[in-house]
Amino acid sequence: MRTAMEARAAVFLLFTVFSFSVLAQNVQNNKGRWKLLKRSIGISAMHMALLPNDRVITFDRTDFGPSNITLPGGRCRKDSRDEALKKDCYAHSVEFNPANRNVRPLTVLTDTWCSSGALSKDGVLVQSGGYNDGERSVRFFKPCGDCDWEENPNGLVSRRWYASNQILPNGKIIVVGGSMQFSYEFIPKSMKSDYTEYQLPFLKETKDPVDNNLYPFLHLSTDGNLFIFANKRAILLDYVKNRVIKNYPEMPGGVSRNHPSTGSSVLLPLRLMSTGKTPDAEVFICGGAPSDSNNKTKLGIYVPASKTCGRLIITAANPKWEMEEMPMNRVMGDMILLPTEEVLIINGAAKGTAGWGASRGPVLNPVLYRPNAPRSFQVMNPSMIPRLYHSTAHLIPDGRILVGGSNPNINYNFTVPYPTELSLESFSPPYLSSGKSRPKISWVKPGTEIAYNQKFSLGFELKGKKDIKKICVTMSAPTFTTHSFSMNQRLLVLAVQGMRRISGESYAVDVYAPATNFLAPPGYYLLFVVHGGVPSRGSWVRIN
Repeated sequence: MRTAMEARAAVFLLFTVFSFSVLAQNVQNNKGRWKLLKRSIGISAMHMALLPNDRVITFDRTDFGPSNITLPGGRCRKDSRDEALKKDCYAHSVEFNPANRNVRPLTVLTDTWCSSGALSKDGVLVQSGGYNDGERSVRFFKPCGDCDWEENPNGLVSRRWYASNQILPNGKIIVVGGSMQFSYEFIPKSMKSDYTEYQLPFLKETKDPVDNNLYPFLHLSTDGNLFIFANKRAILLDYVKNRVIKNYPEMPGGVSRNHPSTGSSVLLPLRLMSTGKTPDAEVFICGGAPSDSNNKTKLGIYVPASKTCGRLIITAANPKWEMEEMPMNRVMGDMILLPTEEVLIINGAAKGTAGWGASRGPVLNPVLYRPNAPRSFQVMNPSMIPRLYHSTAHLIPDGRILVGGSNPNINYNFTVPYPTELSLESFSPPYLSSGKSRPKISWVKPGTEIAYNQKFSLGFELKGKKDIKKICVTMSAPTFTTHSFSMNQRLLVLAVQGMRRISGESYAVDVYAPATNFLAPPGYYLLFVVHGGVPSRGSWVRIN
């Protein structure tokens, strides 16, 4: 039997050979490029979040034995309730710097397995729930050079395992559902009302024998209410008055979409208007598996995943699903909003469901979806690394997609058919190899504060003689990604007031910030200038 190090070395060698063999093809067909960034970050990136200092925080779980990276300075975590190590000197969370690929080990005290999170309006990662001793914990991570996790072990009223989070217009975070939890609550808890748990019968109604309603999809609608999708059904919740104000038609196809059948969901880009008129909100859900698929995997039967997608205008008077099909079946796929208004569908498997050994047929090819194009789906170049259960994907400021994780088996088992995956790689969408020059933001300093409905000028540089009528400006909310769902994901296309050339290759565009906190909750966003389908590097701004 090969050692763990030998197995990882073999994977790296195969990936290197594969990378060279497809490099020329990648350049010619312009269907995206893959690059291995780090063979091992020491942990499996089960959860992933981007901070306003461009660092990426990843973590897996604390209760399945030693990781492959130790805590610095001889530090150890002592936990009498830990199911694997009562004294644990290994890190289960790291900070990754995409600029230099450095990894810094971090300390989590309670189990983060299958937890949730959101970036607060102050740029602090607020992370909630988990398993065992972490089910009621709320953790905080500040974006500073030597910061580490801070924890409140009693930050939640109820145990939250497989719950979802969404930042709200008032800056609070709502935590919805979880295993055997048919309710929601708010964090951080600064007022008496925050310590109340609100019942949500919809979650009990959508539970089936295999659950299939875990990690419900949450999207903040443009009217300030919360869209919640679980299993096959959806509602619109007024969380202020604790009442359901709309029931949506069941999504066609008879397929379950939430964990463990695990599809994915995004709120399609919101095109803002200078008139202040509120745009429609449209949800896009793809993939998943039949309801009984998870039980069948225990018998060695791997049911083909769904290839269907559905679009639903949730603000319409009479919403109706419009169905489409992806080029291939996919379960456990991640859907990422690109700054160009496109959707990237990446990771996952063709058969089975979420769970260890519960899937087969890794889907190595991402798919690019253009919401406004007649031929919507385009198959991208493949990775060589299977990304199955507990894999993640995240947009980073330079426009690439950071991809990590997969199958964090107990004791980091590297000898099973789909072993624990410790690597990070990047996928560069076609816009990064189009041959077109990229705009470069010059006037907006990182961290610039803007007010709602504020008109502001954005300076940028663009090489060569260009048609600046092809310019648009987008804002992307940083997400917390786990289990094929990027919580708080949001892309806004700002209303343009005018464009002008300043001198030479310097230009300026005048845009309006989002008009209300219903459209854009307060906090940090990545601002992009997009010319002819090619985005600049993102610059951080803060709506306050």
